[in-house]
Amino acid sequence: MRSGDTLRRDTLRFVLAAVHNERVARGPGSELDDAAVLEVLRKQAKMRRDSIEAFQKGGRPELAAKESSELALIESYLPRQLGDDELRAIIDRVVAETGATGPRDMGRVMPKVLAEAKDRADGKRVAALVQARLRGPG
Repeated sequence: MRSGDTLRRDTLRFVLAAVHNERVARGPGSELDDAAVLEVLRKQAKMRRDSIEAFQKGGRPELAAKESSELALIESYLPRQLGDDELRAIIDRVVAETGATGPRDMGRVMPKVLAEAKDRADGKRVAALVQARLRGPG
């Protein structure tokens, strides 16, 4: 707070309020473990991603930039996300294991990829890469 970084201060306050609200929602005397706090952070990050998309569609680049800055700060507290190459390797392995041959096999591939990625990849990103893999030549 002393540094004058209002964006960081406000974002952290908002995240702490979300953690507090989750604790209250679980009932009196309940505490959140690390997994629950990470889930709150993931929800906050997803909210920012959705807001960025909406602001960009609405022609509000200044608000999208603010949300992007908040998202970067929140993501700094989350586990490192898998890169596209790492994700493609998981997808290729799961496709080979399941024998998936086309887009109709998405339902067999997605749950296994998401389980293996263990929240280190955004679901939309995983779905797009799986669709591309099942559509195109492998």
